[in-house]
Amino acid sequence: MLTSLLAMFQQGLPVETNPMIWLGLIGSVVLLGLFFLTFLVKQYKRCPSNRILVVYGKVGSNKAAQCLHGGGKFIIPLIQDYAYLNLEPLVIDIPLEGALSLNNIRVNVPATFTVGISTDPVLMNNAAERLLQLDDQTIREQAQDIILGQLRLVIATLSIEEINKDREKFMALINTNVAEEVNKIGLTLINVNIRDITDESGYIEAIGKRAAAEAINQARVDVAQQERDGATGQKLAEQERRVRVAALEATSVEGEVRSKRDREIATAQRDAETVAATKQAVQEQRIQVAAAESAAVEGENKSNAEIAESNARLAEIRAEARRKADVAAAEAAKAILTAQREQELARLRKDELAKQEIEKTRVEIAADATAEKTRREARGEADAILATYTAEAAGTQKVLEAKAEGYRQLVAACAENPQVAPTLLMIEQLPALVAEQVKAIQNLKIDKITVWDSGSNGRKNGATADFLSGLIGSLPAMHELAEQAGIELPSVLGRVAKTGTAPAVPEG
Repeated sequence: MLTSLLAMFQQGLPVETNPMIWLGLIGSVVLLGLFFLTFLVKQYKRCPSNRILVVYGKVGSNKAAQCLHGGGKFIIPLIQDYAYLNLEPLVIDIPLEGALSLNNIRVNVPATFTVGISTDPVLMNNAAERLLQLDDQTIREQAQDIILGQLRLVIATLSIEEINKDREKFMALINTNVAEEVNKIGLTLINVNIRDITDESGYIEAIGKRAAAEAINQARVDVAQQERDGATGQKLAEQERRVRVAALEATSVEGEVRSKRDREIATAQRDAETVAATKQAVQEQRIQVAAAESAAVEGENKSNAEIAESNARLAEIRAEARRKADVAAAEAAKAILTAQREQELARLRKDELAKQEIEKTRVEIAADATAEKTRREARGEADAILATYTAEAAGTQKVLEAKAEGYRQLVAACAENPQVAPTLLMIEQLPALVAEQVKAIQNLKIDKITVWDSGSNGRKNGATADFLSGLIGSLPAMHELAEQAGIELPSVLGRVAKTGTAPAVPEG
């Protein structure tokens, strides 16, 4: 359609006369717009809430990557790309065993750490630089190594008592040290769960048993004191009750005496009023007075008897109270002595256990020192042997380099006459060859040497001539061997003709 429109423009035809061309043009533009819009939509990347969008490539501001948590970002084709970091927590089991504490006791601290990639801008950049496109297992292994090291470091700064009792301080140190280290790779510490703390020597268990024994002994002492206080209070309450009863009885006796006195006064008044009465009246009065006196005496005696009985019962109650108080005091003293005995036994066990722990630690330190000494001696011997071999290799290399330089200079010096170089090299090795030949016969004991010459043996020449002819006959073989080895013999040994003829023998 666009081609037809251009052809019409070139031909000068009016475009408005063909509406189909305009429709085609508009449709093409719309299709191009839709295609471009689809491309733009695909290049716009949105970041979900449980992920971090990392845009890398050319992101400006001298940054290696740009991190977004939430929202979206348009990715420029060819110069930018993207990836996601997962924000889901990672649970890491730390089976820490044999960590050395401040008092040189090895403890086992199995724990579970929960970490995750942080949404802090600085930590997101750290995670983008160090954890991008790594799987969860690799991230978990890196975090586990960091946490193990920091956990051992924290335990080394605390004693067993601090680790076992002051858990708040222990957890604070773990959170501080571990969080600071994992932040370097973009992770944040979410939770720490210490499952249990044990030691191989049983020191923590012994501390627990000692604390339990002390608590039980203290409870027994408290119970004995409470029972003693209860018994004493009960006796005191009963004594007070009896005292109040006795006081009431005394008040009753006093009332009776007062009534007697009032009666006597009334009688005297009646006697005074009846002075003029008859003797019968006086006699009756005397009889009544005597009866009253008898009753008064009887009442006084009865009251005194009741008071004495009350005092006796009070004395019995006091004696019983003192007896029970003494029994309670004796039982309390017995409980205290029992608790002191248990405490002394616990202290003795603690001292013995401490000596055994000290001896064990001393043996471990001595064993570690012996092992370290052996390792260092072996390392020193290995370094000495390596240094010897290195020196020998360096010396051999220097000798070979010197020989190579000498050979190079020899070859350069013999450039005009190449056959001289092999001759000189053979002359250089001649003393060594002679020395080896001497070694072959140096241990032989020879008194004398006799040379037998059989004469010509039917030939014209003697043995010396045969030797010379044999030497000349071996020259072709020597030349052939030297040619195969790439060596040119000196001219004194003649030349081998290429036509297969005998070599030319020099005169003389």
